[in-house]
Amino acid sequence: MGTRPTARTTVKADSPRLAPTPTPSPAKGLARLGTWLARRRVLVLLVTLAALIVAVPFGADVESRLSEGGITSPGSESARADDLLNTRFEGGSPHLVFIARSSGSVDAAAVAREGQALTDRLAKEPGVVEAASYWSLGRAEALKARNGRSALITVRLAGDEDQVRKHAKRILPTVIGEQGPLEVTATGATAVRMEIEKQSEEDLVKAELLSAPLLLIILLLVFGSAVAAGTPLAVGVLAVIGSFVVLRLLDMVVQVSVFSVNITTALGLGLAIDYSLFIVTRYREELAAGRDVHPAIAETMRTAGRTVLFSALTVALSLSAMLVFPMYHLRSFAYSGIAVVILAALGSVIVLPALLAVLGHRVDAWNVRRLWNRKARTNTVHKDHEGFWHRVAMAVMRRPLPFALSVAAVLIALGIPFLRVEFADSDDRVLPSSSPAHQGAQILREQFDSQEGSPISVVLPALDPRTDSKEVATYATALSQLPDVSRVDATTGSYNAGQEVAPPSALSQRFAAKKATEPGTWMAVISDTEPYSERGMDLVSAVRAVPAPSDRLVGGQAALLVDSKSALGDKLPWALGIIAASTMLLLFLFTGSLLIPLKAIVLNLLSLTATFGAMVWIFQEGHLRRLVGDFTVTGAIDIDTPVLMFCVAFGLSMDYEVFLLSRIKEEYHRTGDNVSAVAWGLERTGRLVTAAAVLVATVLLAFATSELTPLKLLGVGLALAVIVDATLVRGILVPAFMRLAGRANWWAPGPLDRLHKRIGLDD
Repeated sequence: MGTRPTARTTVKADSPRLAPTPTPSPAKGLARLGTWLARRRVLVLLVTLAALIVAVPFGADVESRLSEGGITSPGSESARADDLLNTRFEGGSPHLVFIARSSGSVDAAAVAREGQALTDRLAKEPGVVEAASYWSLGRAEALKARNGRSALITVRLAGDEDQVRKHAKRILPTVIGEQGPLEVTATGATAVRMEIEKQSEEDLVKAELLSAPLLLIILLLVFGSAVAAGTPLAVGVLAVIGSFVVLRLLDMVVQVSVFSVNITTALGLGLAIDYSLFIVTRYREELAAGRDVHPAIAETMRTAGRTVLFSALTVALSLSAMLVFPMYHLRSFAYSGIAVVILAALGSVIVLPALLAVLGHRVDAWNVRRLWNRKARTNTVHKDHEGFWHRVAMAVMRRPLPFALSVAAVLIALGIPFLRVEFADSDDRVLPSSSPAHQGAQILREQFDSQEGSPISVVLPALDPRTDSKEVATYATALSQLPDVSRVDATTGSYNAGQEVAPPSALSQRFAAKKATEPGTWMAVISDTEPYSERGMDLVSAVRAVPAPSDRLVGGQAALLVDSKSALGDKLPWALGIIAASTMLLLFLFTGSLLIPLKAIVLNLLSLTATFGAMVWIFQEGHLRRLVGDFTVTGAIDIDTPVLMFCVAFGLSMDYEVFLLSRIKEEYHRTGDNVSAVAWGLERTGRLVTAAAVLVATVLLAFATSELTPLKLLGVGLALAVIVDATLVRGILVPAFMRLAGRANWWAPGPLDRLHKRIGLDD
């Protein structure tokens, strides 16, 4: 191979700390596994094929089996209120809201008869706890549109979230459409969730169909060989199919959110291609260096395989931080994400080596580069070639401080919009404007005076309305005087502005416990505020501040948002602590350094500032809508999204950090020269990390085509995080920082240094 030429630069190399270390034998650890896999390649591939044959039908219907809910915090006041409403009162916010429109007045005799008949028919449907309407409630004005041509029918269903969905799927087709003189459309929380689920399935298929050919083209450009390009894609397909099986198995043990399918699939596909790209590239380098197939696989597993497994561990630990949150919506992302990361890594270090052993030197077959460059044989960079990334690293290390400060300033500036972030839960506005549920909800906002479909529920479990009616009336009167409250309904009647506006009726009994032997009552606080807004959350606080005659629980959509924000805020320090502690520990074991783990945390946080700033600037404030696709601007971000995005993006950033550090560390152990190690480490991984980032960003950007705003946000935000991290951070900030730190990069106190020599993850 010859001697590597001295870098033509004025940068002074740091004094060597270590003498060159002999290369450990590749016959140990992962190298032995690589040799075993190469020898039993046919058996491994046959077992994989058999597993695929079983996996495809088993995981095919996974989305239909997963749950839609999980956004609430179990044990919170609002969750306990809703549980009591379901079990003791069979009441609360309606699951379905039907908008019945007529060509004339809803008070016309024929229209009123049909409206009442439809209400009665719905009330008799299996699974319906309560059906009420403008006509059945004595023509309550709040349920009639301002133009007098539309009225509402509200339906509450029995059971948990999955049972409610089943009832709704059966009922909706029988009601929507023409009903005599009425034209009926549906909205409400359950109708919205069902349309979100359907749209999510369609968007997943669309994203996969869009990203697959793009990935193949990029892999062809990276490798130049159709066979080499196909191997990462094959492992990616295995990871996607495996992710469906993992989700199906997890659903047998814990509740898994249906919305984890999209991000889990994207993460599994992206990481599988990432890891296999790293394995295949190293394998081709070893072949180009003159090794035979089996020794090349053994050496690849010793080096790249070890890095892949370590990288997968760091990503899995970042995702595990979501386990501290009580909402199973987030926890399911952790369960499925960890599982699919492990699956992607195992596919890369078990199935891929066996496949490479079968291919041997034919991994470079069908070299498409020959079509335009006859000299191109492989994609391997010679070790004595000072390429683009080497020159970039040396240029940065000549003036590390100006480069570091400039890039840091740009990233911080891009992150400033996040200071204006507002949070909310997802509602109908995450759906496309063509969605019937979204259109129905817009009609409610524009044509009706109050939010009948999303009242604040106040539960008084110890108060008996039969003996404590005076206390009930007094409390309801006090609640009706709060700002933004249009009406309070209770067992004793309806109240507005401190006055009784309607006496108790037969329907008022819905506010009492269903069993006469059980105490308790509840009341509905109806307002004209959006539940997922600052005014809605302020109203919850105001309701909770009104003295109650007994213990009370406040629930409803606005209260769920308030409690979710509180739960996330309480657990966020724990999640950040898990990520920081695991990063420090793993990178110390990997490098033996105290400074490098701290640097990794700081730079990863810095790289995420641009992502979070873009999240607010684009999706909360509505900029660049033509570029990322149209969506409804609500002035807020889904409350779970920043947490999910942070954990996934931090894990992906650590993925590239480990790739780069593995080569820098390898060079430093060989030469003891910090500057040379950084430059050659970046040269050996720069093109690879850039290619991996482009591939992962392609998978994620395919989700920007989604019609669902949260998926669009995740796709754009995570793709931006990956690109920023692989270019500005790895290409500029890392070499600048490591040049400024010099030999301190590899320093640890004596006791920790001795500990690392005993238990560290050195080769």
